[in-house]
Amino acid sequence: MRIVSARAWWVRIPIAASRQHRSDFGQLTTFDAAILRIETDDGLVGWGEGKNAAGSAGTYAGLVHMLNEEVAPRLIGRDPADIVQIWEMLYNGVRHETAAAAGHAMPELSRRGLSVAAISAVDIALWDILGKSLGQPVWRLLGGRKAERMPAYASGGWAPAESIGEQLGSYVAAGGFRSVKMRVGAMDGPPHVSAARVRAARAALGPDIALMVDAHGTFTVGDAKRFMHLVADCDLAWFEEPVIADDKAGLAEVRATGAMPIASGESESTRFAFRDLAVLKAVDIFQPDPAFCGGITEAMRIGALASAFNLRLSPHLWAGAPCFFAGLHVCAASPASFVVEYSLGANPMIHDLVVEEVSVRDGLIAIPERPGLGFTIAEKFLEAHAQRT
Repeated sequence: MRIVSARAWWVRIPIAASRQHRSDFGQLTTFDAAILRIETDDGLVGWGEGKNAAGSAGTYAGLVHMLNEEVAPRLIGRDPADIVQIWEMLYNGVRHETAAAAGHAMPELSRRGLSVAAISAVDIALWDILGKSLGQPVWRLLGGRKAERMPAYASGGWAPAESIGEQLGSYVAAGGFRSVKMRVGAMDGPPHVSAARVRAARAALGPDIALMVDAHGTFTVGDAKRFMHLVADCDLAWFEEPVIADDKAGLAEVRATGAMPIASGESESTRFAFRDLAVLKAVDIFQPDPAFCGGITEAMRIGALASAFNLRLSPHLWAGAPCFFAGLHVCAASPASFVVEYSLGANPMIHDLVVEEVSVRDGLIAIPERPGLGFTIAEKFLEAHAQRT
């Protein structure tokens, strides 16, 4: 089995005005991603996704160009089952043979950002192909699954204090969720405004629904501490991305301030960044994004790190279908995973890009049973929303 073609598209899907929301990312009017298709000489097709924006909207001309013009030619003729070897080849670049012989990484200077996003897309697609070629779901190839269905949390929460309880309550009613996440931080202004929204949410939800908050890295260390003090009695399940990813020491300082669990990692790529978070004692919960951190291969390595440091894993899955399904398989197979992120914002990149229904019932999401990642791309829909780059 050999790779005969690899092609990526910048897929941009409009979000209906009635379903748009505003956050620190601004008014979100589209959902964007780089979607990759890899085909083998026996006709198998694998789908991957690469991301260079944590939110739903972004510009993907650069990443798509890299995939099509720089990465794809290096894949042609390779055995798609050589997943780890291809990962290391793309990561180490011109020194990949030397690195393989030496037994340690020798990455190119471009070892983060778009380079690893491109590797992520390739890696996800190759796991999809391997599963299809063996007639097995990816989770089985990763070592088996811990459950047929896993807990999911409703991810959204942008409403003001007077209506945040109603918004989050609608999530609980819609899918039977027992945990919900709301946004705080720069979208609110000063910490006391975010705190007022959180207090309103807790009052509406009661004590039995787990409540998480996500600042998207927009607080300073000082303001993150102030916010934590203001909501100390709200029993938050975690405080996500209090400060920017570049300030790992600051994140560790925030975590040391109190007993509130800290989650982070959607802006990090490769196991090396997560190792640093663990060594610095900066987080309690790793949140790698499979379409940005290095794909399924790297997400599983990150999960192993979490387990080794007695931390937990909950991947960032505000994403398109290839990334989301990749995250399901990682969560199913990783001993450190415990809950799956499920977007309650408008997400046509999942719900319209694939044929299958993706839903949560009784707060649980089913782990796919079909070979590969377990979804079918609606190719006409993809073609209709592919941008010219």
